[in-house]
Amino acid sequence: MDLDKLKQLNFPADQFAIFGSGPMAVRNIRPAGDIDLIVKPELWQELIKEFTPDKDKPYRIEIGNIEIYKQWKPWFNDIIELIDTADEFQGLRFVKLKHVLAWKKAMGRDKDLHDVKLINNFLKSSN
Repeated sequence: MDLDKLKQLNFPADQFAIFGSGPMAVRNIRPAGDIDLIVKPELWQELIKEFTPDKDKPYRIEIGNIEIYKQWKPWFNDIIELIDTADEFQGLRFVKLKHVLAWKKAMGRDKDLHDVKLINNFLKSSN
């Protein structure tokens, strides 16, 4: 997970948070290959002036290995709350681990169930 590339984009810090496996990677639970961002509507409106949303997923923009989402449905309806309550590491916001855990459980893919175990082990060892 290359946070320097993300920082070079100079997005307003209060307008986005890192989701997906990023909150796990920043806590050294497991590495992340790409960066998934959720962004507030104001930032999304600025981004679509410069970048074209994905044809198959019009709620997503890709900039290199950074995937930017204007929503995280059907799992979370209020991404503004996810961003505003996110934890800060290295000057960036990361969605709380409890939300990543809930999303991974809901997805239920093999890789997500493995991540659920990793997160639960991390939470047990950090208490």
